[in-house]
Amino acid sequence: MKNHKFILFIILLIVSCGQIGKNDSEKKSKSEVKQFIKNNKMDKTEFWKIIEYSIAKSNDDKLEQEKVIIEKLSTYNPEQIIEFEIIFRQLVIQADDFKIMAAQKIIEGYVSDDSYLYFRCWLIGKGEKNYTETLKNPDFLSENINQDEESDFEELMYVATNAYKIRIGKEEEDESFPRDVAIGKGLDYDFGAPPTKGVDWKEEELPATYPKLWNLYN
Repeated sequence: MKNHKFILFIILLIVSCGQIGKNDSEKKSKSEVKQFIKNNKMDKTEFWKIIEYSIAKSNDDKLEQEKVIIEKLSTYNPEQIIEFEIIFRQLVIQADDFKIMAAQKIIEGYVSDDSYLYFRCWLIGKGEKNYTETLKNPDFLSENINQDEESDFEELMYVATNAYKIRIGKEEEDESFPRDVAIGKGLDYDFGAPPTKGVDWKEEELPATYPKLWNLYN
């Protein structure tokens, strides 16, 4: 009987600890959301906060991540949504570097105009640290990505547009939409993009230049 009581005590203790941990986790989650909502200024800090929030909520599901970003972004005012698009384009253009192109070549095995653009979107969608450190040295990715993950996040190009539609209740795009406003400010990452930065490379140089990333995918 004493053994049974002792076992029951242990079980209740484990359940209690689990519930406390769950409650603490829920409180932390609610606190993070509350803190997130408080800041209504759209700058790079807020931009990355939205991205990090979407990563935490989506469990490596890009469609879910896209949905989370749109839902969160649509709670901002129209001017802030436009600013999000401006920051996004600045980051895409900043990542137009031969080092990033080399990373895509190693990971995907090929590079095209479209895939290179979607790859940079994917890098932004991986969060601020992955983005910043990869721009310094693409080998950083070797220990910070899932090898089976598809390195393409084209959908990120349209989140501001879709959030803007929800926010203003208008479906048809015009010159007031984020994309047009950003392009009007010279932020074109497509045909009007600035030249790719950095030093071009030859494929045979990649194993020695980025050995960690190369060994992961070859």
